[in-house]
Amino acid sequence: MHIGVPKEIKNHEYRVGLTPESVAELVQDGQTVVMETQAGAGIGASDEEYMAAGATIAQTAKEIFETAEMIIKVKEPQANERAMLREGQILYTFLHLAPDAPQTKDLIESGSVCIAYETVTDDRGFLPLLRPMSQVAGRLSIQVGAKALQKDGGGRGVLLGGVPGTAPAKVVIIGGGDVGFNAAQMAVGMQADVTILDRSNTRMEELSYYFGNKAKIVRSTPAVLDELLTTADLVVGAVLIPGASAPKLVTREHLSTMLDGAVLVDVAIDQGGCFESSRATTHDDPTYIVDGVVHYCVANMPGAVARTSTYALNAATLVHAKRLARYGWKEALASDPHLLNGLNVCEGKLTIEAVAEAQGLDWVPASSCV
Repeated sequence: MHIGVPKEIKNHEYRVGLTPESVAELVQDGQTVVMETQAGAGIGASDEEYMAAGATIAQTAKEIFETAEMIIKVKEPQANERAMLREGQILYTFLHLAPDAPQTKDLIESGSVCIAYETVTDDRGFLPLLRPMSQVAGRLSIQVGAKALQKDGGGRGVLLGGVPGTAPAKVVIIGGGDVGFNAAQMAVGMQADVTILDRSNTRMEELSYYFGNKAKIVRSTPAVLDELLTTADLVVGAVLIPGASAPKLVTREHLSTMLDGAVLVDVAIDQGGCFESSRATTHDDPTYIVDGVVHYCVANMPGAVARTSTYALNAATLVHAKRLARYGWKEALASDPHLLNGLNVCEGKLTIEAVAEAQGLDWVPASSCV
């Protein structure tokens, strides 16, 4: 199969769809890989390294989209990239369609076969291709939240871990999944006062066993959240409903009850955000203030640590890329129900019910396409 990897063009997105090592594996598997020039610059991988791995170099994204049978990316295709997709072409990348009606419309009209990293599952019901980026974003949420809490970041002027004689910052993490767990690890390590909210008894037991008395594990209810928000210095939104829009758990009314200079970090922003006052921001201009509360809502947080993120992502995505290239999309999806769950759009049809519900569209089961 002819595989193409364009350079990412989203604001401050430095990741790349394939590392040189991944290219070498695909080439050894009999595939042809074409990289757009400088596609790997953000992770420190030169065109020469990609050529040594067996890739050829194209000068423009247009060349990539015109010739490739499968496009491998990291972030969702931007409008000008979507315009270059063609019927039957495979797109393998993050999509996050639920809050993005224009992208959904363009992908349907393109006739392409779009497989989203974030909805591929595994035998345990987890999301293995999303997990490494959830781990990165969770850990980053505390880094960026600590910076935003500084006075020069717009925040209260609070040091996350405090010092002897002062209280540490109060960190509230909404959701105890991969994002929340990794955020809590970092916050606990920085000696903050950490509370994790979750609704699953099993997950709360797991978190309690892991953190012991280093973090408070509390069942999430509206009343509990109302109370915690009044004293929180940093709130991390870490909720996920696979493929669907994130629930709005922190309302605009909540902001008036929060401390002046408190910080909200919305890791769910790719799925529309879990704070009512959230709107997507960029690494160029990551924060804004509403009612005295600092909001950090960057939609591609892991792009800031591109090398770590790309290698972590490739470790999860490459196995399916190899299957798609070796067998073609129909056979690969038909033989693997977990990869089939990644199919979001197929030759003019939407195949994700949650996206259809969010946007008022018709949909068909993914199984009907294979």
